[in-house]
Amino acid sequence: METLELAPPSIALSGNRYKAILWLAAPTVFAMLSQSIVNEIDVVYFSHLPVPESSYAQAALLPSLILFWAFGGSLGAISVGTQALVARRYAEGNRQAAGAVLANAVWFSLVAGAVFSAVGLLLLPWLMTIVIERPEVQEVAVSYTRWRLLGVISMAATMSIKAFFDGIGKTYVHFVAAIVMNIVNVILCWMFIFGHLGAPRMGAPGAGLAAFMATWIGLLIMLLYSWSVRADYHFVRWANISRATTWILLKLSIPAAVAIVVMMGGFGLFARTVGHLDEGTGREAVNSAANTDIVETLKLTFTACMAFGTATATLIGQALGRKQPDEAQKWGWASVRLGIVIFGVVGLCEGVLFTHQLVHFLSNSAAVRHAMIFPLRIMGIATPIIAVAMILSEGLFGAGNTKYVAGAQFLAIFGWLLPASYVLGLKMDLGLRGVWMAAFVYSCIAAVAMTAKFAGGTWKNIKL
Repeated sequence: METLELAPPSIALSGNRYKAILWLAAPTVFAMLSQSIVNEIDVVYFSHLPVPESSYAQAALLPSLILFWAFGGSLGAISVGTQALVARRYAEGNRQAAGAVLANAVWFSLVAGAVFSAVGLLLLPWLMTIVIERPEVQEVAVSYTRWRLLGVISMAATMSIKAFFDGIGKTYVHFVAAIVMNIVNVILCWMFIFGHLGAPRMGAPGAGLAAFMATWIGLLIMLLYSWSVRADYHFVRWANISRATTWILLKLSIPAAVAIVVMMGGFGLFARTVGHLDEGTGREAVNSAANTDIVETLKLTFTACMAFGTATATLIGQALGRKQPDEAQKWGWASVRLGIVIFGVVGLCEGVLFTHQLVHFLSNSAAVRHAMIFPLRIMGIATPIIAVAMILSEGLFGAGNTKYVAGAQFLAIFGWLLPASYVLGLKMDLGLRGVWMAAFVYSCIAAVAMTAKFAGGTWKNIKL
């Protein structure tokens, strides 16, 4: 059995779980936050476009990202199975098997990515009419999303390689790639949105082009890191490509992909509900723009929570690979306790202390700023609750219990979030406030569902 490279020996042997979790999670948190800044930069840049172009651009961003993630994110779910299998094989001391998992994941990502990208581009104009009501916003969204869909292959392949390195405890690899991607994206967005340095002024679609270019640069960096460990894991061999291994990956990843599609579809309909609030107003899309800014703000928190969950998934997967199921559960609870403290502070800053400063930074529209205040306040309170739900859902993914997470998300979104947001927001005339009240309760439902399953411990018996 090989010694795990989760942290320096002094930390791994000290018994201080919090230090070990932070050591593993910190690069993942910063990497995923840096990657999320790709979209946050879009929001900030869009706010500097003239009105109403800025509101149309911001209103188009959320539906665009939802559709992009429905294709790219669902395919990228191959990373769930990749990380779970790599963590187990690595903990068992079988590096060659871990390398074979990577080879199959990347090969599948390249082939399926081309198909997903083509289908997405073909269906894009029709899909946008489903999630967006206003023609002006539809036009911006289609132009932006076309560029993003061309990056599905690079996104899926990058996530597969990231999952491999996360599974063996080298979470810093994606951190490096993400930092470079973010720097490139900031520069290219500035060039193509506003037409600087000789680039054409493209407005919002320019951000899509910048993101497309940045994701391919990120993939190149991940491939260079992979090449550096090829001698240890022997993944550069055609003999590694196996239907059996690919099928095991898919069995683990398909439920995760379904969960992503359910979430993206649900949030797309959620955004459509918000869009109804702007119908017939004859002015800027205030509620849709505010909703996009709120989601983009909260997405930074969601991303950090997911990063903690990714670290938890690695710790749980490797503990199960060492045949220590009770130890795996202890890692999960330690991560939850740490997450509640950290994200409790984050929520306090977002929802109480700096709410007004935040909305002024994100929008130059007084109406949009006013609409954002209440939702940000209640979701700030919900932030530690969201952390519990996301950390434990990722932990269950790491254990291989992907079907439960997918089923729970489906019931929470279609059983509560969508009907409740429609009733509270439209039928009861509570507007954007009512829609986000429904989201607050949805967060609580998700946290309860994931906590109950993790506490039950049936996931400890899953064999991979």
